[in-house]
Amino acid sequence: MPKRILLLPIFVLLGLLTVPAPTFAQALVPYTLQLDSEKLEEQGLNLAQEAVQLVRFQQYDLALPRAQLAAQLAPKSYQTWFILGSLYVQNQELDKGIEALQLAHSLEPNEAGVLFTLGSARFQKGDYTTAIANLEAGLKLKPNVPEALFDLGNTHYMLKQYPAAIAAYEKAVSQEKNFWPAINNIGLVKYEQGDVPGAIEKWQAAIAIDDKAAEPQLAAAVALYARGDKEKGLALGEAAIRLDSRYADLEFLKENLWGERLLSETKKFLENPRIQATLVQSQNAPVQVETTP
Repeated sequence: MPKRILLLPIFVLLGLLTVPAPTFAQALVPYTLQLDSEKLEEQGLNLAQEAVQLVRFQQYDLALPRAQLAAQLAPKSYQTWFILGSLYVQNQELDKGIEALQLAHSLEPNEAGVLFTLGSARFQKGDYTTAIANLEAGLKLKPNVPEALFDLGNTHYMLKQYPAAIAAYEKAVSQEKNFWPAINNIGLVKYEQGDVPGAIEKWQAAIAIDDKAAEPQLAAAVALYARGDKEKGLALGEAAIRLDSRYADLEFLKENLWGERLLSETKKFLENPRIQATLVQSQNAPVQVETTP
């Protein structure tokens, strides 16, 4: 699950499928001389609903202009700014996203999702202290959201606040027992702490939940290889790379919060001739095109 720091804005947007829909839809008539503010707001909420529906199908380029217009037509609705801000965050336009989300928060201070998404945006800007404040404020309003707890864990982890990170990850798993990314990241923390057996145990637990997840497989492979179980490590690493060769890119791993200790061992692991050969094979594999009979 690469780029997991973007998981929360998408989760929040899909939650906004409950944006209150107007009683009826009516297109704006450009030649109307007297504008009805209620009708404009109604149209704005309709556009906001359309934007959220487009997010469901990952059509972000189509969703964004609708969200922009929705915020103009219904500027007093926190939902329109919330949707717009979340889409900006998804598109990595973080400053615009934070500005829109702050407007949403000013209109509705008790909406936890706005605070969660602000926290995610500030995490991505590297403002970890403010991110923690936003996420914790949201969790006071809505305590048991696994994705928000996961983001909180990631933020503590980036500050090397390892016990707090593990506590947040464990709470996320307590809310959703199959949430393997949180289990995987407990392994990342434990490895940086020097607890190699504990890290391997967590990665194996993540693999047991999803045997198609490349990240815990590669992490476990590197750890096994580094402690001398080279054959098992190489076999597991080959399987991971066949699943997703992006995990053979150290920069990609760093983006996915792999720490310095694990990255150092991964660099050595990736230089092994067997792993290099597997990577070449994976990159040269023909793309499977599904055809309709």
